[in-house]
Amino acid sequence: MSFIDSCTASLSKTLSLLSPISTVSPSFPSPPPRFSLYNSSHSLSTAHIDRHRLLSRLSRVSRPFSGEIFGGNGSEEEEFEEDAQEIEDPDGVEEEGDDETHAIDVEALEEEAKLAVREYSVSLSRDLIIEDETNDQKGSRGRQTKHKSVTKNIPDSLLPKVAIVGRPNVGKSALFNRLVGGNKAIVVDEPGVTRDRLYGRSFWGDYEFMVVDTGGVIRISKSQTDVMEELAITTTIGMEGIPLATREAAAARMPSMIERQATVAVEESSVIIFLVDGQAGLTAADMEIADWLRKNYSHKCIILAVNKCESPRKGVMQASEFWSFGFQPLPISALSGTGTGELLDLVCSGLRKIEGSENLGGENYVPAIAIVGRPNVGKSSILNALVGEDRTIVSPISGTTRDAIDTEFTGPDGQKFRLIDTAGIRRRASVASSGSMTEALSVNRAFRAIRRSDVVALVIEAMACITEQDWRIAERIEREGKGCLIVVNKWDTIPNKNQQSSTYYEQDVREKLRILGWAPIVYSTALAGHSVEKIIVAASIVEKERSTRLCTSILNQVVQEAVAFKSPPRTRGGKRGRVYYCTQAAIRPPTFVFFVNDTKLFPETYRRYMEKQLRSDAGFSGTPIRLLWRSRRKMTKDSGKASTRRAQSNLSPWDGKLAKAT
Repeated sequence: MSFIDSCTASLSKTLSLLSPISTVSPSFPSPPPRFSLYNSSHSLSTAHIDRHRLLSRLSRVSRPFSGEIFGGNGSEEEEFEEDAQEIEDPDGVEEEGDDETHAIDVEALEEEAKLAVREYSVSLSRDLIIEDETNDQKGSRGRQTKHKSVTKNIPDSLLPKVAIVGRPNVGKSALFNRLVGGNKAIVVDEPGVTRDRLYGRSFWGDYEFMVVDTGGVIRISKSQTDVMEELAITTTIGMEGIPLATREAAAARMPSMIERQATVAVEESSVIIFLVDGQAGLTAADMEIADWLRKNYSHKCIILAVNKCESPRKGVMQASEFWSFGFQPLPISALSGTGTGELLDLVCSGLRKIEGSENLGGENYVPAIAIVGRPNVGKSSILNALVGEDRTIVSPISGTTRDAIDTEFTGPDGQKFRLIDTAGIRRRASVASSGSMTEALSVNRAFRAIRRSDVVALVIEAMACITEQDWRIAERIEREGKGCLIVVNKWDTIPNKNQQSSTYYEQDVREKLRILGWAPIVYSTALAGHSVEKIIVAASIVEKERSTRLCTSILNQVVQEAVAFKSPPRTRGGKRGRVYYCTQAAIRPPTFVFFVNDTKLFPETYRRYMEKQLRSDAGFSGTPIRLLWRSRRKMTKDSGKASTRRAQSNLSPWDGKLAKAT
């Protein structure tokens, strides 16, 4: 091989090893390894300097042939010199030994990252506080304090059930909240608030069981107008686009649907609490319910509880008139708690005790999927199609679902989920103008369901596409940091569909819901059961992405490549941001903390670029990611070697400022 060929081959091999990421040439000794990231200004300057030195050294050997290798005029070499001078010393303060002040204490940075996540979580929670209704705050005082259950590792499906039944507005939901401890059920002084079955876990002594709240049962013959008034069924609010005949037919079916839900709860329960109103006294509806229970469920334990007996002395007199039902009446007060201890003793006497065992298969972590959206988009239909039964009432009447309904579900792969059906979320102005306290509390429960869920299925109607209210709900999901998938329901209503329909529709959704640009889209028809299984498949993938944790070394490599490809912009003063270290401090959602020289040097556009790079390299489909930026005060040069040693052993002070990437 000739001398020219050998020089050319050596130069080509050397240039192939050089890149903006790998800044150290194999021809020179490597600096001591440090866990640090430099921005592209430092990385590119080092690369250009080393490359320039190599080219200069090789050019002295191959100078007669420089015209063939470098183009004959040395322009590339001069360009390297100019770039290196511009990037290396932008404002005249960078020195070669300045890197020593940036040695990183990894353990201290990890602790600082955890602190940053805690501070951000507290700040975000303060901004997203849902103001509870006054009744909930007052009613929660003095309620049963929830202690750790005695039995462990028992799934909800294996626990015995206790159903609470009775006519409307006798205090069933208030007693339910008393037994389960909390404000899970909506309690308003209006009849017909509860419609679907609502489950809650409770225990008393060594017994643990599920309490089932039901809607008011009206079995006595009444006119349609009286039934609608007693159940507070409206055919006007939120139903402007539905024909009047459809409204009236749906309202006529509502009492039977509520009664069917209560019947299912009674049939699956071991103990039945028959609740009556002690202040209203004995009514014909109570007598008919008592006959129904005695005729069909006499083999079960039936407890007659006389509610609203706040005074123990008057309570005995109020309960005495209910002896005619054939059950022993027990005076109680769901609001004050009077007599609930004796009630729980009777309940436990009719239950079988289930011992906690490893064979029962305890549930460690069960992802929760909240189904949210505007009214009448098909949320309850999706839940029923997934579980394969009429778990919730489906009706064109707006506001049919009031409470947040939790339902256990097992996917095709055996993965367990907790599905949460929620009430339709209308605009705040529309809710306020309706004057309905029940609807306001229902929307409140829907927002709470988003907060306690892991993945949110945002349901939109295919023909309506994206509305302003959909965008507001999407914004809330993103701020809560929940995984999300967009479910386009009633896809069969789109006329003249072809292979391009879904593509055009997705483009329109992406354009109007840019805040959820990372969310997958599923098309389904819940009433016909078409493609509803894709919702669970997509939710399972989103949950796995939401729980992804990147190795710190891989994460820093991704960030280093992103910074080398596109450096932070310079300020007018010539300053440029520098990234020292990055770590993933949390999952669900994935949260990354960037330690930089100054957060002000990283504008929102660059932070969005960094988020985009993380998604393209690491995935995170269907989940928001949080980028938190922490500033570090630069060491002063006159601090001497002692300050440098302290910087290597201890973390330099941080300014404590947080900045979130959009």
